[in-house]
Amino acid sequence: MSSAQPSPAGMRRDYTEHGPLLESSLAADWPAQFAAWFAEATAFGLPEPNAMIVATAAPDGRPSARTVLLKGYDSTGFVFFTNYESRKGSEAALNPYASLVFPWFPMQRQVIVAGPVERVSRAETEEYFASRPRGSQLGAWASPQSTVLSGRDAVDAGLAAAIERFGDGPVPAPPHWGGLRVRPETVEFWQGRSNRLHDRLRFRAEGSSWVVERLAP
Repeated sequence: MSSAQPSPAGMRRDYTEHGPLLESSLAADWPAQFAAWFAEATAFGLPEPNAMIVATAAPDGRPSARTVLLKGYDSTGFVFFTNYESRKGSEAALNPYASLVFPWFPMQRQVIVAGPVERVSRAETEEYFASRPRGSQLGAWASPQSTVLSGRDAVDAGLAAAIERFGDGPVPAPPHWGGLRVRPETVEFWQGRSNRLHDRLRFRAEGSSWVVERLAP
């Protein structure tokens, strides 16, 4: 058996799943286009089509990225929920801009979003929190997200404390936990094509309207 390590430089796959993505085939606006692609990603059977990479940056410009789950979208933007005291929550407060990437690689597609970040209303947070499984509700109280811990025992102890605190009663949304909305300034629909000559069509806000631009691959 060979012990040679795989070489990333030699990994190649030509993207031939789709024909051309043309301006004339786009929906009238980015929410409708995203809804169509999201429905296709769900029907395709991707494990978590709502998984997205969220990139934020500290005030000094140092970036960080992680994968989270989209929990809502409409014409105002894309919503996810987090601990506001986590790294992403803190960076979003201090430098309120973010980028999102939906990496639908098996479909040879991506959607890339960029824009300012804002907190959703407390009512919206509480409505979503009430819909979460009880274990996830307790977990929001149990974990001081992004802080350094002594070991896994600290996580288990946090959960035990939350269980003892709330017993069999309702679990409210923690005050340090809630939703963030990324309000798009750009939404790019990327579709793989042969020879790395991919199609990239971007909706860009221009005043109160949107323009569609084709980006070089």
